[in-house]
Amino acid sequence: MSTRISSSAAPRFGRLIDRDQPVTFTFNGAPLQGYAGDTLASALLANDQMLVGRSFKYHRPRGVVAAGAEEPNALVGLGRNERFEPNQRATTTELFHGLEAQSQNHWPSLNFDIGVLNSKLFSRFLTAGFYYKMFIHPRPFWKHIYEPFIRQSAGLGKAPDTELKDADTYEHFYFFCDVLVVGGGVAGLQAAKSAAASGAKVLLLEQNAYWGGRAPVDGGLIDGEAPEVWIEKTRADLAALENVTLRSRCMGAGIYDHGYALGYERLTDHDPKLFGPRHRLWRIRAKQIVTATGAVERPLSFAGNDVPGVMLASAMREYAVNWGVLPGQRILIATNNDDAYRTALCLQDAGAEITCVVDARPNGGGALMEEVRARGIRIETGYAIKKVQDGKRVHRVALCAQDSDGTDFEEVDVDAVAMSGGWSPVVHLWSHCGGKLIWDETQAHFRPDADRAPTSHDGAGFVWAAGSANGDMTLQGAVSDGAHAGAKAAEAAGFSAQMPDAPNCDETVEAALLAVWSMPAKAGIKLRMKTWLDYQNDVKVSDVQLAAREGYESVEHTKRYTTLGMATDQGKLSNINGLAVLADSLGAEIPQVGTTTFRPPYHPISMGAIGGEARGEVFQPLRKTPIYSWNDKNGAHWEPVGQWRRPFAYVRDGETVHEAVNREVKNTRENLGLLDASTLGKLVVKGPDAGRFLNMMYTNMMSNLKIGKCRYGLMCSENGFLVDDGVVARIDEDTWLCHTTTGGADHIYSHMEEWLQTEWWDWKVYVANVTEQYAQIAVVGPNARKVLEKLNAQANGGMDVSKEALPFMEWRDGTIGGFDARAYRISFSGELSYEIAVPASQGAAFWEALIEAGQEFGVMPYGTETLHILRAEKGFIMIGDETDGTVIPQDLGLNWALSKKKDDYLGKRAHGRSHMQDPDRWQLVGLETLDGSVLPEGAYAVGGGYNGNGQRNTIGRVTSTYYSANLGRGIAMGLVKHGPKRMGDVITFPGTDGTEYHAKIVDPVVYDKEGEKQNV
Repeated sequence: MSTRISSSAAPRFGRLIDRDQPVTFTFNGAPLQGYAGDTLASALLANDQMLVGRSFKYHRPRGVVAAGAEEPNALVGLGRNERFEPNQRATTTELFHGLEAQSQNHWPSLNFDIGVLNSKLFSRFLTAGFYYKMFIHPRPFWKHIYEPFIRQSAGLGKAPDTELKDADTYEHFYFFCDVLVVGGGVAGLQAAKSAAASGAKVLLLEQNAYWGGRAPVDGGLIDGEAPEVWIEKTRADLAALENVTLRSRCMGAGIYDHGYALGYERLTDHDPKLFGPRHRLWRIRAKQIVTATGAVERPLSFAGNDVPGVMLASAMREYAVNWGVLPGQRILIATNNDDAYRTALCLQDAGAEITCVVDARPNGGGALMEEVRARGIRIETGYAIKKVQDGKRVHRVALCAQDSDGTDFEEVDVDAVAMSGGWSPVVHLWSHCGGKLIWDETQAHFRPDADRAPTSHDGAGFVWAAGSANGDMTLQGAVSDGAHAGAKAAEAAGFSAQMPDAPNCDETVEAALLAVWSMPAKAGIKLRMKTWLDYQNDVKVSDVQLAAREGYESVEHTKRYTTLGMATDQGKLSNINGLAVLADSLGAEIPQVGTTTFRPPYHPISMGAIGGEARGEVFQPLRKTPIYSWNDKNGAHWEPVGQWRRPFAYVRDGETVHEAVNREVKNTRENLGLLDASTLGKLVVKGPDAGRFLNMMYTNMMSNLKIGKCRYGLMCSENGFLVDDGVVARIDEDTWLCHTTTGGADHIYSHMEEWLQTEWWDWKVYVANVTEQYAQIAVVGPNARKVLEKLNAQANGGMDVSKEALPFMEWRDGTIGGFDARAYRISFSGELSYEIAVPASQGAAFWEALIEAGQEFGVMPYGTETLHILRAEKGFIMIGDETDGTVIPQDLGLNWALSKKKDDYLGKRAHGRSHMQDPDRWQLVGLETLDGSVLPEGAYAVGGGYNGNGQRNTIGRVTSTYYSANLGRGIAMGLVKHGPKRMGDVITFPGTDGTEYHAKIVDPVVYDKEGEKQNV
C-alpha cells in the first residue's frame, strides 16, 4: 500500500510539504487529509487511493502514472456548481482547504463500473478504427441505436452546467522582453542568469510552484552544494535584478512566428480565497527564446502496464522526495537504463522494500547498479516483465527473460511497479514554431536539431534549446547548456554577452541505455493485446500494428486512425513508443517514420483564460456613437448592427414600433429627417500608390476621381462575390476617403491590410480606420438645404450648400452653424440629402443644433428601418440583404460599375468563370404583391416541376421586403431567374404557414425613378 513517509524515520523526504499545516479535502465525497504543499495526486497516494479513474474506451481501472503535466490518467472534476471544472490533472493541482475532487468516466461508481464490460466482452470489436467499421450497417440503426450510444460514450468528464456563470475572473497580460526563458529548472535558471548578465530584459517562466525542476530529486552536487541550495541562491539573485521577471505557476503554452509566445499563469488555483483573477494569459513578444522545458520519462510496454500502482520510476522518486509519499511497500523496478537505479536507492532510503530491479540490458548498468547491488537489492539483468496481473491495483508480477517469448516466467508478489524506458526531451515548444528534430540513436529519442532551428522572417534563428530539452540528460550538461543558450540568446537579441563559466557538477556517470520497445522482446500479438501505449486514449501495441497492416503507413494517418497521442496527451508519454512499434511493423527505422505534429497549447488552457476579460457586458464591447445618449433619451428602439447599437426607430408614447417607422418614412419624404450615420465605416487611404491600390480594391475606376468629387464603388472578393459598397471621396492628390457599410468597416480595413501586407507589400499606401473619429449625420428631405442655411445664418456665415456651390456627388470642407464640417452631397434615400461629418467631440452638439433649428421645418430623427425602406423605394441595394456571399454585381444589374478601362481588379478574373456568366443566374427585380400585402422575409419563389427530393423547383427569393407608408402597400426586391426579362409576370411565394403570396415582377425603383428629388 502507499503511505506517507514518516518525517522522523526519513527527514529528508517531503521537502515541499509543511507537516504543520494539515489540509482537508474530499475525493468522491469522502473526506481525506493532506498537507500544505501537496498536489492532489500526492495526497491521494498518501491516503492509499491508488484507483483514481477509468479509461476512456475500455473503462479499465487507472491510477497515477506520472508526477507532472505528462500525467494521462489522473484526470478529475474539481469544484462544484459555478466553480466546477472537468478533466483537471491531479498531478498539477495544488491542494487547498476544501478542495472537492470527483473521479470521471464511470457508472455507477469508481470501484464498480458497468463500463468495464467494454474491456471484458467487447474489446475485440473496439480495436483501432472501430468507429469507421462498426457503425455503418444496418443503416436504420444509426439514428436510434448507434448515434445515441456514441454520443453518450464520447469524451471524458462532465461538461459544466451551462446555466451557471463561472464565478471566477480572468485576464490577459502583454509583455515585451529581449529573452524569454521557458522552464525554471537548473538549465533555465542558468540560461536566465547568463542572459541577464548582458543587460537584456529577461522573462523566466516555470509551470510549477517550485523552482529547480528535477535536480533536487535526482541528486548530485552543484559547486559542491546540494542542488536545492544552488537553486534558491540563483533564484534570489535573479529576483534581485531589475531586468529579470520571474513567474512561477506559469506554463509556456506555445511559441509562434516572429517571437510571439503564450504563457498561462495560474494565480489563485492553489488558494481560491485569494483576491484577483484566477488565470492570466500572457501574450509575449520576445526577440529570442530559450526552451529549457526538461524531459519526460517514457513508460515500458509490457502486458498490464496500466494497472494502478504501475508508475514511472522518476515519478515514484519525485513523490518520495518532494511530498514524502511512498507509492508502495514492496516495489519492483523495471528499466532499460541507469536512472531507475536512483529510484531503487531513494525508495529504499524511504523505507520501501525493493524486491527486484529488472534490467532489460544483458550486462546491466554501471556504477549506479553496483551501488544498488551493494545494498543487497536483487538485480536481474537481461530480464523483463511479462505481465502485471489485472486488477484495481498491483498484486503480482510475472518476470521472464527479455530475449524470450515469455513462456518461462517467475511470479513475484509486489504492490507497486516502477518502470523506466528512457527519457524524451520535451520538444513541443521547439516544434510549435517550426523547429526540426533529429533522432539520437544513443539515447533513443528525438532532440532539437540546432541546424534547423525555428527562424524569423529574416531567416535568423530565434529559439534555443537548453539542458535535457536539448537532449543532454546530465546535471553538468544542463547547467552548461543553459549558460551557453542564455548567452547566445542575449547576443542574438543585440547585447554583448560573454560566455559565463558554468557551475561544476558532481554526479554519477550513467551507462548506456538499451532501446526496449516491448517486454519481452519476442512477445506475440496475443500477449501484446493488453500492452498499452497511450493510456489516455486506450491505444494498445496491437492497435498500431493493426493500423500498419491496414495500410496506415504515415505516422499522421496512424495517429488519427488509432488516436495515439491525441487529446491533451499530445504524445508526451506515448509518442516514441508508438513510433517505434509503427516502425517495427513497417520494417523501417524510427527516423524514417518521423514524428507527429505537436500543437499548442503544451498543457490545456482554461476557456476562461482564453476569453480573458471578454465576458458578460464586455464580451463584445458595445460601440456607441457620439449621439447615443440623445438617442437613448428620445425613444430610440435599439438594433444591434455589428458591435454598434443603432436606433431602429424613435418610438413616441402610445406608438408601436411599426407606427413610428411609418411616421418617420412619410416625414422624411415630406419634410426633414435626421439620421445618425456615424457608424458608417470611414477609411483614409493615402500614399503615392493609393489610386493604383483602390483601382484593385474596387470594381470601378477610382484613380481618375477628381479632388472634391465622390463616386459610388463596389468591392468584390477575389472569388468575384460582392462584399461591400460605399461612396469614395477624393480628398487631395494622394488621399481618398472610403465609406463602407457599418458592419463592414473592420472587415474591409482588414481586407485592405491583408492585400497590402501579403500581395502588394511594396506599394506606398497607408490605410487608417477613422470611423470613430467623426460623427456623421444625414440631413434628408425637401427641407434639408433650408435647415443648413438657417444654421449658417445664425452663425453669421458658413459653407455655401446651394446646388451650384455643392452639386450632387461632390463634397466640401468648411463650417456649418459654426461647426467644423465636411459635407457630402450624396443620397441613400433618393431625397435632397447631405451627409455631414464633424469631429466626434462636436457630434452631439451639432445634432442638437440641427434638431433645434429644424423645428420649423418639421424635423424628425429616423432610424435604420426607415433608412432601409427609403432606399428600397429607390431600388438601392443593401449589402447583407441583396448579397449573401454568392451574389456578384451582374446579378444586381450593376454592370455599369464594372470598369472596362482597368486591366484588373479583385474579382475580375472570377467573373470570367462559366458559372458567373451563366444566363440562368438569378437577377435583381422589384416585386409587387397583387393584394398590396408584404412578402415574408427570405421567401422563395417556386416555378413548375419538382426536384429530385420531391420539392417544388425554386426560381428566386425575396431579398428585401417592407411596407411603404408613402405608397400604402408592400414593396420588395428579390433575385429571380431571368427576372429582368419577365417584367409583368406573376410568380408564387409559398408561406411557411401554408399561405401563398402572388407577386408581379416590376422595376426595382418604385419612387422618383428619374431622380429629380435628390438633384434639386
